Amino acid sequence: MARFVQQAALSLALVGGAIWSPVSMAAEGGTTHYLPGGTATLIDLAPTQPGWVVQPIYLHYSGKASTSGPIPVAGTVALGLDADSDAILLGGLYTVGQSLLGARYSAGAYLPYVWINANATLDTPLGEVRRRDRTSGIGDLTLIPAMLAWESGFWQFNALLPVYAPTGDYQAGRLANPGLNYWTFDPTLGASYNNDKIGFNAALHGGVSFNTENGETDYRSGSLVHLEASVQQLLPVGPGFLGIGAEAFYLEQVTADGGSGARLGEFKGRTAGIGPVLSYILPRGKQTLVAEMRWLPELDVSRRLKGDYVWLKLAYQF
Repeated sequence: MARFVQQAALSLALVGGAIWSPVSMAAEGGTTHYLPGGTATLIDLAPTQPGWVVQPIYLHYSGKASTSGPIPVAGTVALGLDADSDAILLGGLYTVGQSLLGARYSAGAYLPYVWINANATLDTPLGEVRRRDRTSGIGDLTLIPAMLAWESGFWQFNALLPVYAPTGDYQAGRLANPGLNYWTFDPTLGASYNNDKIGFNAALHGGVSFNTENGETDYRSGSLVHLEASVQQLLPVGPGFLGIGAEAFYLEQVTADGGSGARLGEFKGRTAGIGPVLSYILPRGKQTLVAEMRWLPELDVSRRLKGDYVWLKLAYQF
């Protein structure tokens, strides 16, 4: 396969963890800033060509928790939590022409808008009460002050530092909140193999999320380790290339929740799953358009909601 196809594909990056929804790991609200599918495939690699990348993303999630599994939510305890969310994210990256430490340097930002429906049985001083909340609004902003990409033959190595800022609306006692009301720092490393001669791609990314305390509830969610791996095969179809592959993910909370608001103790959890990935790359000279869809069902879950992630990622590089 032509070398320019590999270069076009490698120039695209998406950081989908910028979208927040009331899902994912244990910790407060049963969620964290990083979500499965955030950084895993060819479209998620750090850019290797100078210029801009504009990135709209859509995410849908629907999940349920067992009635026997309480989850701490915004200062209260929820039983049988059931949540659906949709989010649209718009962001981008700029890659400078000069190298830094032998790598291409990029920086960017991503802002989501989310719609959330959640219902659960709440533990109140007057007993258990079933309640439903619905809300929408701007979520937590993701800043990418540094994203580095090194190339060596068919290999690419990435390092990035997403920082999630609490810009979304948050109210203690509400089941559905567009924001989490705390900061998260998520240093991430990755390696990928991209053979343009046969169109085969494989990638592995891993990171650790560190959280500050939620001042409204005196709750500090524990640190989270996340690993995502993918394989894809590119095939020439029409004017571009069709990518067919799969992605697997594993997220686990490795330190206990803390603070006076952590009523359920350490509340560690995990999730793991695997699902198909379908993409299309359309190169046009120095410009490239990439579209990708992922379906990621959660298969092994502890102390969290269990459901399915559906991602639609677009990237336009120029």
